[in-house]
Amino acid sequence: MSNQEIEVLIVGAGQAGVAMSEHLSARGIPHLVLERARIAERWRSERWDSLVANGPAWHDRFPNMEFADVAQDGFATKDQIAEYLTAYAEKFKAPIRCGVEVTNVRKNVGRTGFRVETSEGVIDARYVVAATGPFQRPLVPNIVPDAAVREQIHSSSYRNPSRLPEGNVLVVGAGSSGVQIADELQKSGRQVYLSVGAHDRPPRRYRGRDFVWWLGVLGKWEASAPPVGAEHVTIAVSGANGGHTVDFRDLASNGIELVGRTADFDAGIMRFAPNVGERIAQGDANYLSLLDEADEYIERNGLDLPEEPEARDFLADPECMMNPVLEVDLEDAGITSIVWATGFGVDYNWLDVDAFDDDGKPRHQRGVSSEPGVYFLGLPWLSRRGSSFIWGVWHDAKYLADHIVIQRGYQTYRPENALPTENANMPDEVHRDTCEVLAGKSTGVAQ
Repeated sequence: MSNQEIEVLIVGAGQAGVAMSEHLSARGIPHLVLERARIAERWRSERWDSLVANGPAWHDRFPNMEFADVAQDGFATKDQIAEYLTAYAEKFKAPIRCGVEVTNVRKNVGRTGFRVETSEGVIDARYVVAATGPFQRPLVPNIVPDAAVREQIHSSSYRNPSRLPEGNVLVVGAGSSGVQIADELQKSGRQVYLSVGAHDRPPRRYRGRDFVWWLGVLGKWEASAPPVGAEHVTIAVSGANGGHTVDFRDLASNGIELVGRTADFDAGIMRFAPNVGERIAQGDANYLSLLDEADEYIERNGLDLPEEPEARDFLADPECMMNPVLEVDLEDAGITSIVWATGFGVDYNWLDVDAFDDDGKPRHQRGVSSEPGVYFLGLPWLSRRGSSFIWGVWHDAKYLADHIVIQRGYQTYRPENALPTENANMPDEVHRDTCEVLAGKSTGVAQ
């Protein structure tokens, strides 16, 4: 692959890279996808064994292919998702090369395009799409020294209860990953402490519809940015065991000890903020507000959906909410493991271009970066709330493919009065595609 030239290089063959390849293929744009491991590798090897999708199969998929082995209201396992993405790429013969790592991308000097260094040689690319997604670098707060507890792992390294040493467990983080891991560990016979932070808590289903349907008809998937102050709020929802609403009071009734935000650690003592009740109350408010909006939508549109008054009934507040535990001696509590379900950061060390702010975050508008010719895809809130989901990334990829079509048209344009050596007209197919995109017409991919 040494000294190869390609028009568009896509880095990463997860859901974002596969979606981008489909749209470019439909437009006949030469491109190559490089993946350092296998297609959908993070789904295969960086998730726990029992993980399933948080959305039902009818919703969490690409528009042009259903899951072959999952009921429409079922929740695909992580392996089924990986196989789905692989089959989808095979469906349109995506030009993917696995086992090739991109080590550096930099702007060419004095000419268009980028020099891309890889583990198998150098590629010259006119455009580069960073499709490595949001789950690149596990974030673990520097709170507990390694020697203070037998095992500390990020949720991306957790597999199942048997892989942890015997003893009790502290799970830090109460988004979808944290609550599912905590529940699984508690059911395995361990005592689990769950540190609860800020979260949204939608109903899994309400009045016969899944919450993804409600977010859709209420226009919430199309929100362009999170509410101010809620940029890092996670969603506590689960597709496990057929899907259910996350209920922290129910988790407590099953033996999980709920604690507040993990604050600090000293001399074997873990300290927590006294805010567990406040955090759960905020999640309750989010839950109830969605029920209110759903009821209003049903009435306004005259829908015949079953009443569900019991959805507003809560269990009594457990003791751990009314009198929160503020500190725990790890040794006395028998805690031998800490699972940090504290999210991820991005890692673009390989992308040596002017497309990042002072904090290292990508500078972009709907994925079009501040460095012409570089694109980002698969990030949360890239264009809307749904951007990091399988179906959402597909629509973002379509927008970026349209943008590349338009840029190709600009790059190939020559004035009518250009000198003979410069008057190579724009290829007919490039001109046609550019005009169709600018006119808002279909370019070969289902809308």
